[in-house]
Amino acid sequence: MADEQQDKFIVPEVIDAKPEKGDYGLVLVSKELPQRLLLLTELNKPIFPGMMFPLVFENGKEADTLRAANKGERVVGFVLSHADDDNKGSGSRKRLSRIGTAARLLRFEEMPDGHVQALCQGQRRFELLSVHNKDGMLEAEVVYPQDVLEESADVKALCLSIMNTIRELIRHNPLFSEEMKMLLSRADWSEPGRLADFSVSITASTRDEMQDVLECLNVKERLEKVLFLMRKELDLNELKEKITHQIEEKISKQQREFFLREQLKAIKQELGLEKDDKEEEMDRYRERLEAITPHVSPEVVKRIQEELDKLNILSNQSPEYAVTRTYLDWLTELPWEVTTEDKLDVPRARDVLNRDHYGLEDVKKRILEFIGVAKLKGSVDGSIICLVGPPGVGKTSLGRSIAEALGRKFFRFSLGGMRDEAEIKGHRRTYIGALPGKVIEAIKISGSKNPVIMLDEIDKLGASFQGDPASALLEVLDPEQNNSFRDHYLDVPFDLSKVLFVATANVQETIPAPLLDRMELINLSGYITDEKLNIGKRHLVPKLLPRNGLTKKDLSFTDSALRAIILGYAREAGVRAFEKALGGCMRKVAAGLAEGTISGKISITPKNLNDFLGKPRFEDDPLMRRSRYGVAMGLAWTALGGATLYIEALAVPGNSGLKLTGQLGDVMKESTQIACSMVDANAAAFGVGSKFFKDHLLHVHVPAGATPKDGPSAGITMASAIISLARKQTLPAHWAMTGELTLTGRVLPVGGIKEKMIAARRSGVKDVILPKANEKDFSEIPERVREGLAVHYVEDYKEVFALLFKK
Repeated sequence: MADEQQDKFIVPEVIDAKPEKGDYGLVLVSKELPQRLLLLTELNKPIFPGMMFPLVFENGKEADTLRAANKGERVVGFVLSHADDDNKGSGSRKRLSRIGTAARLLRFEEMPDGHVQALCQGQRRFELLSVHNKDGMLEAEVVYPQDVLEESADVKALCLSIMNTIRELIRHNPLFSEEMKMLLSRADWSEPGRLADFSVSITASTRDEMQDVLECLNVKERLEKVLFLMRKELDLNELKEKITHQIEEKISKQQREFFLREQLKAIKQELGLEKDDKEEEMDRYRERLEAITPHVSPEVVKRIQEELDKLNILSNQSPEYAVTRTYLDWLTELPWEVTTEDKLDVPRARDVLNRDHYGLEDVKKRILEFIGVAKLKGSVDGSIICLVGPPGVGKTSLGRSIAEALGRKFFRFSLGGMRDEAEIKGHRRTYIGALPGKVIEAIKISGSKNPVIMLDEIDKLGASFQGDPASALLEVLDPEQNNSFRDHYLDVPFDLSKVLFVATANVQETIPAPLLDRMELINLSGYITDEKLNIGKRHLVPKLLPRNGLTKKDLSFTDSALRAIILGYAREAGVRAFEKALGGCMRKVAAGLAEGTISGKISITPKNLNDFLGKPRFEDDPLMRRSRYGVAMGLAWTALGGATLYIEALAVPGNSGLKLTGQLGDVMKESTQIACSMVDANAAAFGVGSKFFKDHLLHVHVPAGATPKDGPSAGITMASAIISLARKQTLPAHWAMTGELTLTGRVLPVGGIKEKMIAARRSGVKDVILPKANEKDFSEIPERVREGLAVHYVEDYKEVFALLFKK
C-alpha cells in the first residue's frame, strides 16, 4: 500500500546524498526544525516564511495529517502539487514542487463534528529529498536551504522600491490601510528576503508566479521578481480605480441632472407653469373621452373610464402603465364620429372612371349602377364588391378610382398568404406586443369610419394552426354582423357597416364559399389589342416617361410599334407585360442619351423595335398558317385570361386503344373518351372507316405538356380532331370552337365566353363555334370584342360536322 501511494507522486531532482554544505553555501540541516515533515499538498497558493494563517479541514486525510503533526513536533510542511504533464491520461499521478515551506502549529483545536482548526506560522523554506507514505499520510525527508544574500546598493534600492510600492498599494486599497501602516512602522526590514516574502504574499499574483518567488534562493533575484509583480499589481489597481472613477462620474452626473429636473418640476408646479407628465396625460385622455362620448356606446365610455382609473393609480415606471396607455391611445384615437361625405354624383364618377381606365365598359357600368343605387338609397351601407380577373387588368387601380369617385379615403392591404386569424381580428391583450387587426388599423390610419378598404388577393388566403383568416373575415364582411364588430384587442364593438369593402381575386373558384356568398362579383376579363393600344397611348407612355427621366421631346412610339409590342411581347390578358416592355425601351433610350450615343428625338417603329426589345417572344402559331388533318383549335379559360388550345390526334397502326398526353386533368381525359365513343358509334354518319378504331391506336395530345390542363369545354374540339384524322381532311383555317360533348352528341354550354372571345381576337380567329345555350353570354360581350368574329351556334355535334367537313 505504501509503494502504491508513493508511486502517485513524482519528486524532481531527488537528492540521495546528505552533505553538510551544498552549493552557494546552503545550510542543509536545522536544529530548530525536524528533518522529516508531514506534508499538506492541496494548496491554492504557496505559503511563505513569516506568514501567519489559519487552517480549517473537514474530517479526512488533511485533518489526520494535522492531528499527527500536533502530537509530534507541531511542524508541518506545505508544498504545491501539480498535475503530471507526462501522465495526463491517468488522472491520479501528481508532481510535487521542489521547494516548500515548513510552518509551526501555534494553536490546534478539534471540533465535535470532526473538523479541525489550526493557526500556523511559516518558518523556513525546505527542499524535498524523498517522499513516502506513512499510515496514509505523506512524509518527506527535507533539508532547509539558506538564502543567498550579497550586500549591495542594488539590494537596498530594491527594498526601498518595494516599500514605496507597498505604500502606493495601501493608498489604492483603503480597506487594509491602517493595519498595513502599523506593520510597516513596527516591522524590522533589515532582512531583504523576509521583505520580499511578505510583499509577494499581499499581491493577487498567480500560484505559479508565487511558487517561482518561493523557489528563488538568491535574494536579489527574488526582490526583482517581487518588484515586477507588485508594479503589475499597482498598474491593475490604478486601472481599476480609473474605471471606477469614470463610472462614478457618470452616475453622479445622472443623479445631479435628476435632482435638478425634479427641483425644476417642483418650482414650475409651485408657480403654476407646468403640470406633472402623468397629470397631463390624464387630462389629454379625459378631453378625448369628452369629445367622443356622444358618438360611442355606453360600453365604450365605461371601458375608457375604467382604464383611466387604472392608469391613475399605476406608477410611471410600471410595465402595465405603458400597456394601458397604448390601449387608451387606440380607444380614444379611433374615428368614432369622423366620416367623409359621400359624393354620390354619377356623371362625376363616370368622368373619374373614364379618366383612369380605358375600356372595361361593362365593369364601369356595374360600378355606376352601384353608385346610382347608393344615391337613391342615400348610403352605401352593407356593400362588398369583389373584382375578379387576371393579373394586370386594373383591379387595384379600379378600387382607388371608386374611392376617388365617392370622395372617400382609401386603404389597401394584401391577404395573400395570410395564415393568422389575429391579422384580421387582432391579438388578445394577454399577449405581449398585442395590437389590433388590419381592419381596425385601416380605420385609424384613414382617419374616418367610412373609408374604402381594399382586400387584395382574397383568393390566396391561407390557413394554419394559428387560425383561419377566411372565417375571421366573415364577421368583417357580413352586413348583418359588422355593425358591432369586436376586435380581440379593443374588445368593444365598432361599427364597420359604413365601410365599403372592395376585394380582388384572380380566380373565383378558390375564394371560400361563405365569403363569396357575401360579395357582389364583378368580372374583369382582360383587354383586346385595340384596348391595349389605347391604354398604352393614354396612360402607360405618359406615366412611364417621367419615371425614366424622359419627355415627349426625347421619345415617341408609333401606333404600329405599340401594336407590334402588344402582339410580339405582351399577349397576356392584362397590361403589366406591356408596361414592362415600354419601360425596357425607355431605359435603353435614357441610357443612350446619358452616354451620348443617342442624340435628338427617338421614334420607335416596328423596324427598329428589335434594337430595343430583341426578338419577339410570341409569334403567330404555324398551325394557323399551315393546316394539317388531325389538328383542331379550341378555346380555353385560364386564371390569366383566355387562351387558344390546339388538339392533335394521330393514328398508330396496331392494336386498338387510346393514349392521352399533355398533362390533361381528369375532366379532359373523360371528354376525350366521350368524343372517341361518340365518333366510333356514329362512324358511318361522319364518313369514318368502320375498322379505323379497331386497327389503330389513337394518340391524342395537347401541346405545352409542362402546363396542366383541365376543364369541361374541349369535347367538340376533341371529336373534330379525331374525325379530321380519320377522314384525312383538314379543318378550315382560322376556325376555333368551344363546347362540351355528351355521348349522344349534344353540345353543352361552357363558361368564360368573354375571355375566350378575347383570346380568339388576339389569335386572329375569324369563325367561332359556340353552344347554342351560350348565345346570351355572347350578346353581353362589348361590340368591340365581337367585331370581326363570325359566330356559329350549335346544339348537336352533327351541326359542328356540317360546318367543318361538308363544306
